[in-house]
Amino acid sequence: MTGRADNGRLLARGVIRHLRSLGFVALEQFVPAPGLRVDIFALGPKGEVWIIECKSSIADFRSDRKWQNYLQFCEQYFWAVDSDFPSEILPADTGLIIADPYDAHIRRIAPDIPIRPLPPARRKALTLKFARNAADRLQGLIDPRASDRFAPERGFYREPPAKTSAENDPANDGLVENAANLVARIASP
Repeated sequence: MTGRADNGRLLARGVIRHLRSLGFVALEQFVPAPGLRVDIFALGPKGEVWIIECKSSIADFRSDRKWQNYLQFCEQYFWAVDSDFPSEILPADTGLIIADPYDAHIRRIAPDIPIRPLPPARRKALTLKFARNAADRLQGLIDPRASDRFAPERGFYREPPAKTSAENDPANDGLVENAANLVARIASP
């Protein structure tokens, strides 16, 4: 591991692998509201909403001044740290995940905070934002130029640029169609 950002990203990978084994799906660097960006936003198999902040050092933890603002956007809040991190400095009323680049385990769920459901309107808004964000990221992998044309959150559509020779190749039509079907399956209940 090289830098602090790399360490945090590797911790996130291990955490997301563990969450997947529990039936959760997750996005890194999710923005639940303007001005806030969480390291991991996870949706559980029953619709649970968890936020996990990955901290790679004491300085990284101490510089985080926004974490309490995240609490209104989740039902469980966790810190994810590696096994060498002095976990006793983390707030005791939050959850704790010990992680490495390959896996993680939940050491504690927030003990003193009862799990309260999010207000229905906030849950719906966050779930919709999560789905749209995930679909947009997937579409960006399928068609990197898609973000050049579509910006529904800003209410506009721009005509696509002229097709390249690779895009005119009939052999690529099946790939685009298969990708579109995959996105449609993901988006349907």
